[in-house]
Amino acid sequence: MFDVLKEDSATKARLGLLKTPHGKVTTPAFFPVATQGTIKGLSSKEIEEIGIEGILVNAYHLFLRPGTKIIKEAGGIHKFMDFHKSIASDSGGYQIFTLEGLRKVREEGVEFQSHLDGRKFFLTPQEVVKIQLEIGSDIILPLDECVKFPTPFDYARLASYRTVQWARKSKCFWENSGKKNSLFFGIVQGATYPSLREYSLKEILNIGVDGVAIGGLSVGEPQNLRYNILSFITKILMKEKKNYLVYFMGYGKPQDILDAISLGADLFDCVVPTRFARTGTAFTNQGKIVVRNAVYSEDYSPLDRECDCFVCKRFTRAYLRHLFNAKEMSAAYLLTYHNLWWYNKFMEKIRESIKEGSFLAFKEEFLKEFEES
Repeated sequence: MFDVLKEDSATKARLGLLKTPHGKVTTPAFFPVATQGTIKGLSSKEIEEIGIEGILVNAYHLFLRPGTKIIKEAGGIHKFMDFHKSIASDSGGYQIFTLEGLRKVREEGVEFQSHLDGRKFFLTPQEVVKIQLEIGSDIILPLDECVKFPTPFDYARLASYRTVQWARKSKCFWENSGKKNSLFFGIVQGATYPSLREYSLKEILNIGVDGVAIGGLSVGEPQNLRYNILSFITKILMKEKKNYLVYFMGYGKPQDILDAISLGADLFDCVVPTRFARTGTAFTNQGKIVVRNAVYSEDYSPLDRECDCFVCKRFTRAYLRHLFNAKEMSAAYLLTYHNLWWYNKFMEKIRESIKEGSFLAFKEEFLKEFEES
């Protein structure tokens, strides 16, 4: 389901093509996060207008609200939200990390207490796959245990082993479901311990997967340690199974994306562009700007002179600042649209540079101009 079209000679960056039941995704690619079946502030029409080829929804949250039954009866998640390109669904493994006080992990699965109404429910690996199949996801991700940093080796080993066992059960359920119009990705865990990462990766590959997702990174560990683990994983993969897509889960600042692509990552998702937009932060080719700040009150230039989105063509920084200070709903909408447009163009430029054999030069030039503030 994934073809490597070109490899960069100076780094591990590569140009690829992922095929899902709802279309093709050119990689490296970025999937915006649509946790509740929507990207906050935008309609599905606008998501497609921007040119986004895929998004990430959250099976755990959709299971709670509106419920699997409603989405299934509506014709599946694509029809329910009227988005007809690729949709991946997070399994709920990240909620094991974020809802530590509201869950109990067992060998058979996870007992959660709903953050909405307090009711308790138990999710097995099989049930998590069933939820994703019933809502009609293109990319199925199995239940995994994401541990915090730092985590003692003994617990990280237990969580890594548990994640592999859950993946086996999940793959078996997926294969026996009769619904093969989806892809099954495995998730590699193991915290920051190379031996555990290697164990997890090799077991996931032995199970048989359509793609390799890397979980449990960017959870508080130092950047150099994070990249050491990523490089360690991709080195093994590219030696043994070069044709596997590498999905770096939950990672998405522009500089970080470039570094991860250099080390062999193909697919990303993150809330950064949309969450930052809702608080007044815009991405530009010169860096981030917080448009709410007083310095922009009489700035009649666009967010980014090099951007061709309709927001930059029609509105000034001064006007956008006014909308945020007046607490107008259109403020978050306009910045969300711009940020996703900018991210989409950013990924296009990356792909073009790999195609032309100039990725390293593009990366260096971008980082020289992009100021982190």
